Amino acid sequence: METRNKSSFTSSLGFILTAAGSAVGVGNIWRFPYLAAKDGGGLFLLVYLGLVLTFGFTLLTTDIAIGRRTGRNAWHAFGAIRPKWGFLGKLTFLVPAIIMTYYAVIGGWVLKYATVYLCGQRSQPAQDGYFIEFITSRVPPVVYLLVFLAITAFVVYSGVEKGIEKFSKVVMPILLLMIVGTAIYSLTLTHTDAHGVTRTGMQGLAVYLIPDFTGMTFSKFLNVLLDAMGQLFFSLSVSMGIMITYGSYVKKDVNLEKSIAQVEFFDTGVAFLAGMMIIPSIFVFSGTEGMAAGPSLMFQSLPKVFDSMGAAGTLVGATFFVMVLFAALTSCLSILETLVSTCMNIFHTDRKKVSLVIGVISAAAAVIVCLGYNVFYFEYTLPNGQTAQILDVLDYISNNFLMPLIAFLTAIFVGWVIKPQWITEEMEEQGAKFGKKRFYAVMVRWVVPVIMAILFLQSTGLLAKISTFIA
Repeated sequence: METRNKSSFTSSLGFILTAAGSAVGVGNIWRFPYLAAKDGGGLFLLVYLGLVLTFGFTLLTTDIAIGRRTGRNAWHAFGAIRPKWGFLGKLTFLVPAIIMTYYAVIGGWVLKYATVYLCGQRSQPAQDGYFIEFITSRVPPVVYLLVFLAITAFVVYSGVEKGIEKFSKVVMPILLLMIVGTAIYSLTLTHTDAHGVTRTGMQGLAVYLIPDFTGMTFSKFLNVLLDAMGQLFFSLSVSMGIMITYGSYVKKDVNLEKSIAQVEFFDTGVAFLAGMMIIPSIFVFSGTEGMAAGPSLMFQSLPKVFDSMGAAGTLVGATFFVMVLFAALTSCLSILETLVSTCMNIFHTDRKKVSLVIGVISAAAAVIVCLGYNVFYFEYTLPNGQTAQILDVLDYISNNFLMPLIAFLTAIFVGWVIKPQWITEEMEEQGAKFGKKRFYAVMVRWVVPVIMAILFLQSTGLLAKISTFIA
């Protein structure tokens, strides 16, 4: 029989920083800026902020409240409430299990770049083909991912209070200071190119903040909306069991509504500052053309920017990649902790044994994914038209298929099976006030299911087929 989680956070600050650490990952510092650059700058910011305050609030509240009230991780939480809905917990467990296999690979890439810049080798990463040559080699990427995973496993092995919470309390303030400092520095930059055109960091900030409606159509706006919603999943760690697990560690005297608002503020603030740090820098040295680099922005475009800064680029590059490394570690910690917590309850064994076993299994799976760029290379066309390798396929399954589906099913479960009052009762535990309970009820019963169904159909390519069939 499954048991309640015995571990707990020692304070609400520990929970907030740990939850924010899970949310503040590579997605905030890498994915958010390039989506903002692609989707009209300020327009994307406004859409994303609106989604955070509505969908983000609803999904985050649901996950954390379920975790705290049941005292269980996602695998057991849904079944503990309604046995027939236990399948949803198993489905949710698949998300961190899949993400863990490739997140460690990306973490290894970040560790490699941080090491290069800390060693003062600024020019190497700026060379054409450097990144491709690195990820397609057989040994170095594997070594870096194993080191990254070893650090992650050690912290989880140490436990919630002495490991994860302690690590987050130290790393998150440092991460925030590094982001703020680098963002301010990026606004002071100025550069005159070969054509005599001078661009400044403040001009880049204007590109970032001012909404661009040029050529905007309903179809393009829908794409912006879908990009922002995808970023929301990627960023807030919702619908993947992580926040349910962390919720099960939260003590009853913690005000959940206040804590959730602080997690949202922290996460969105870091994403905003990351954009303010990256977009002006890219604009100054590469213009608007450089901002269209997309997913390759962090590993291929930014190193060229750092190299263009001269000697200062070594320090700025090192600071940036150490910062991204911290963010990647805090997110990977939350993913591995979810897997360890679940397996501890399933197999009724202690944390240290489970951490070692899950660590070894994750390492083996990550090595296979890492070798997907050479030994196990193949090309597969996804439903969205993208040509993918192993890492891309796993990312698509977790982010584009499973997470929207889980969010839809969770909204149906809470909105129509156990009813929103079940969540409200937990939010109002020990006399706490839940000021947004009516808004929450409307969102979880009506708005979230409809939008999640549309997002699921769009991300799987079914929406386009349905539209074509109707037309």
